[in-house]
This record gives sequence, C-alpha cells and structure tokens, in this order.
Amino acid sequence: MQINVSQQLKAAIGTERNYDIDETIDIDGYNYKVQGSVKLLRTDHGILVKGELKTASELTCSRCLNQFECPLKLEIEEEYFPTTDIISGTPLPTPDDPSTFTIDERNILDLTEAIRQYTLLAVPMKPLCQPDCAGLCPTCGTNLNQTRCDCPPEPADPRWAALRELLADSESQTKNTKGRE
Repeated sequence: MQINVSQQLKAAIGTERNYDIDETIDIDGYNYKVQGSVKLLRTDHGILVKGELKTASELTCSRCLNQFECPLKLEIEEEYFPTTDIISGTPLPTPDDPSTFTIDERNILDLTEAIRQYTLLAVPMKPLCQPDCAGLCPTCGTNLNQTRCDCPPEPADPRWAALRELLADSESQTKNTKGRE
C-alpha cells in the first residue's frame, strides 16, 4: 500500500490529498481485505495520514471455539517523516523515536506497517462469535449455542451456603410480608 508523495512534499503546508483504499494486505501470513479512505495532509515536518479503514479477521470464539469473521474498524492517524530532502536529495536526520514512520528516499509513503499495527490492536482480546455466546459445556464439551446437553448441573460450592441461606430467608420474609397485605 504505497503512495508517491513527492509532489505533496513540494506543496505548501496544509495541502491535502485524499486516497481511496481497496487492497489486500498480508498481515502475519493472513490476507486482509482493507477498504476505506485516507487523507494525507502536508505538515511542516512531513505528511500526516488520517483515515478510516475497514477489514475483517477470521477469529476463534473464546467461549465456543467456533471460527467466525470479525469486522474491524481502523482509525489511523500517523505522521510520516521524509528521509531525504525533496529539493536537494540530501539525507535528513532520522527521528529519535525508532517507531516513527518514514517516507523512503524515493518519496514513497508505505501504509502497510501502520495498517498492520492498527489491525493487530483492533483484534479483540477475547473474541466472541456473538455477544450472548453460551460457550461449551464444561462436562461434555457440547456447544451450548447449538444444542442443550443432558449433564446434571454442577453442585453448588459449599462455601456459599451461608449466603444462600440468607437469600432464602430474605425471600421468605418478603413473601410473608406480601401475604399479610
């Protein structure tokens, strides 16, 4: 996903260019179809890239372990710095921060790494195929989204017995109070 920005680097500060994106990018061995638009803004130091992109990732649900396609929205905002002077062609000092994005010596701005990073950050930590995914039965492993299993319910933890008794007493008092009214 490369854009030649030589003319924009020669332009006045504040010059904008818009680009539509519709490409497939290889991210860690998987092909991602990326679509959207980006705006390139000439700054006093380089090119500011802002954009909204959409893609999707094939993920495994953390509850039921089924594969599903998860849509991802990427809101990119990064500044790219040139490595060579556009007029003289002399090398420019590299930015102090090693994670800074740069424009190569041929004035090509490559969005691939930024899109890769934003995509990896957009993937949910615990992906769910649906918000109310029932998951798997801990006893027999049946996918509870598809069928119910015949496993008996797990016995209650005896450490909670005192609280269950309080709740039962509270409920019986509530019923008795309503019965008198």
